[in-house]
Amino acid sequence: MKRTKDTPPVGQPNHEPELTAYQRDMRNRLLAAPVVPAPEPWRPVFEYEYGVPVGGLLGVGFASHPDRGHDLVMVVSHDGHGLFDAVTGERIARDRDPDPEDSTPDAAADLTCPGLGPIAGSRVHIAGLFGGGLHTTTEDGWTLEAVTPAWPNDRVLLSTDGGIPHSGPYGEQWWHIFHSTYSELRAFGFSPSGETIAVATSSDVSLWTRHPGPGNGSVALR
Repeated sequence: MKRTKDTPPVGQPNHEPELTAYQRDMRNRLLAAPVVPAPEPWRPVFEYEYGVPVGGLLGVGFASHPDRGHDLVMVVSHDGHGLFDAVTGERIARDRDPDPEDSTPDAAADLTCPGLGPIAGSRVHIAGLFGGGLHTTTEDGWTLEAVTPAWPNDRVLLSTDGGIPHSGPYGEQWWHIFHSTYSELRAFGFSPSGETIAVATSSDVSLWTRHPGPGNGSVALR
């Protein structure tokens, strides 16, 4: 049968279904929630509002410091690999020219890249452009989720009420801690220890920690 301009494709509705009153209310609540600092005990690791710039960021992953035991964050980008201390924000290792076979996580079936610096000899799971994911909950009840009430800008929400629909009051049980208005969200989540939050976009990485350490979140970049 020849399809005319007035005949919709088979299986496709003439128009998108309208939002229900509940969906509209939820969308409006999300749109109205401003970006606020993460609540205690969380503190930003970096002194800059949007973390540190990492051009061409592809993904991030977590590891543990072999001596100190706290979280490390590995960042993979088009410019190489970097390793950050998730408590101080110090960049403790950098590889600008990794082996081409291991430069991006999609080269490995398990989406890993070789560690560097103090975690050399191990492999780190990388979540981001090529897939994978980070923890979105902690054992003591924190939850992270990404929502997009105004596509294509993603918002990262931190909560203690179990996530959407967020029936509790804003600023007491759920918080909008990151708004990606300028770059594509690559990955977000907690470290396996639950001590660190990472949010990575195509242009930067932001970290929050609840590990005891410097209170002002300042860092001297190398």
